[in-house]
Amino acid sequence: MARTSARRRNAHPALDLLDDAALERALRRMHLIRKFEEAAEQSYIRGLIHGTMHLSIGQEASAVGAVAPLRADDYILSTHRGHGHCIAKGADTKLMFAEFFGKDNGYCRGRGGSMHIADIAGGNLGANGIVGGGLPIAVGVGLSAKMRRSGQVCMVFFGDGASNEGAFHEALNLAAIWRLPVVFVCENNQYGMSMSTARSMPVANVADRAAAYAMPGQIVDGNDFLAVFEAAHAACEAARSGEGPSLVECKTYRLRGHSKSDRNLYRTKEEIESWRARDPIPRLRDTLVTVGRLSDARAAAIEAEAAAEIEAAVEFARTSPDPDPRELERDVYA
Repeated sequence: MARTSARRRNAHPALDLLDDAALERALRRMHLIRKFEEAAEQSYIRGLIHGTMHLSIGQEASAVGAVAPLRADDYILSTHRGHGHCIAKGADTKLMFAEFFGKDNGYCRGRGGSMHIADIAGGNLGANGIVGGGLPIAVGVGLSAKMRRSGQVCMVFFGDGASNEGAFHEALNLAAIWRLPVVFVCENNQYGMSMSTARSMPVANVADRAAAYAMPGQIVDGNDFLAVFEAAHAACEAARSGEGPSLVECKTYRLRGHSKSDRNLYRTKEEIESWRARDPIPRLRDTLVTVGRLSDARAAAIEAEAAAEIEAAVEFARTSPDPDPRELERDVYA
């Protein structure tokens, strides 16, 4: 009885929508994202991966919280900073790392790499190296779902910088006019490359722009899994019931630079450390332990399981076959 009382006293409303298995899955996927990104960074340093990458360390709650309300047959469209979205949608980390390493058994047979991973069978229609590139595609996907009366939702991720692109405004406008089942999720990590949102936008919040398209716009703490889940759940329910699109803005922060070529000279150490103190992973873990939904021992086991999976995924990718040069033009249609 005391445990039940403690739950009620400390519980977030979103906890009533999630059973223990779902909460453990969310925490595990957040750990997987963090450890995937750290392993990717180390692989780059060791020369096992070539080219740049865009890490989402610090943004795990935004990805997992937004995707958690989706059904298996729902769709997502991602960004150049999209590894976390892939994992949140249930991608196989072995195939992700194989793609990352340019291997023939990767999700896109090594052709897509970091910025273009897709898992069509899993409902992930792909990351996109073009800023805002997924936004108009999401409108098409949403229109397809509406015309087929499938009850599916398309969730599209984009950054604060993309909200200044024409594609953003065109996509929201059409989605609103046609009342499409699209959930627009802005991961506002405060910077478009090195440009602060304070210098690039005349409004304080990306979600303020939703009013221009007569759609709901909500601002949430993007480092709070439960807050993100609650907002995304409401947006998905509205989309599924025919009420049209919504815009959810997750205020978050990338703890690494924009990419591996970013020397990170435009942010102070104090700013970075202030956001590091709001790390979303221990925040969720501590909340679940406090309300009695997770034990300390189980929390430690979840993290260890995630670490073991990523270690195995890197080894799988490292020892996987390279593409056959004779098939260079396979799947090239133009």
